[in-house]
Amino acid sequence: MNPLLKPLCVIALASCAYGNLAYAEELTVMTSGGFTAAYQHLGPQYAEHSGNTLKTVLGPSMGKAAEAIPNRLSRGEHADVVIMVGYALDDLIKQGKVDAASRVELADSRIGMVVKAGADKPAITTDAELKDTLLAASSVAYSDSASGVYIEKELFKKLGVQPQMAPKSKMIERIPVASVVAKGDYQLGFQQVAELLPIPGVTFVGKIPEDVQSVTRYAAGIPKNADHPVEAKALLKYLSSPDAQASIRETGLDSVPR
Repeated sequence: MNPLLKPLCVIALASCAYGNLAYAEELTVMTSGGFTAAYQHLGPQYAEHSGNTLKTVLGPSMGKAAEAIPNRLSRGEHADVVIMVGYALDDLIKQGKVDAASRVELADSRIGMVVKAGADKPAITTDAELKDTLLAASSVAYSDSASGVYIEKELFKKLGVQPQMAPKSKMIERIPVASVVAKGDYQLGFQQVAELLPIPGVTFVGKIPEDVQSVTRYAAGIPKNADHPVEAKALLKYLSSPDAQASIRETGLDSVPR
């Protein structure tokens, strides 16, 4: 078989296994930032070859913002699939909002750093270099999702810079951290790599050192009030398939060890 056709066969088989191709449906997919770039590549492939269409709703996995996926579901918004940080999805399962049996693991995400395009790239290869870079920075931005919570609550403490960072760092709500760095509002920006890479106007410096890294596992599930659970299951089968992994890695994520 032509290797280029193999991913399409996976989609077709998944769709046939879990739904009738003669009846196209519109699936509502709520996805958080870290997996969005991969989803935006893989989703249209699924839609084209399954006959279904996808309505995409963006929002963080957690936080106080009205757009956050848990807050959307609490307001009664419907979704057929939710893609989000694994432990945030587990909370929704515990609350009875997502079917536990539908849960699939999709990808691992690591934290990286950007600076404004044209600015010097500081060294962050070692813990000592990262610490020095943070102390020397005039301002630092991080996300309001899992990576930002880790940076604010744990990373600064691990590096011994929490008191110094408090007055010059800020959690950015709703919008990509790289966008405020691109405008020059902040000198350094930290977020999951997959959320940094698509934003123009910044230079990706690299991932933070592995010994102080926080790996976020992205997972997906089907809400219990989903309108199209059969078609949603087919979509999740494709997103977690071996044939989706090349696209996942290209967007800055890491494949889940199987």
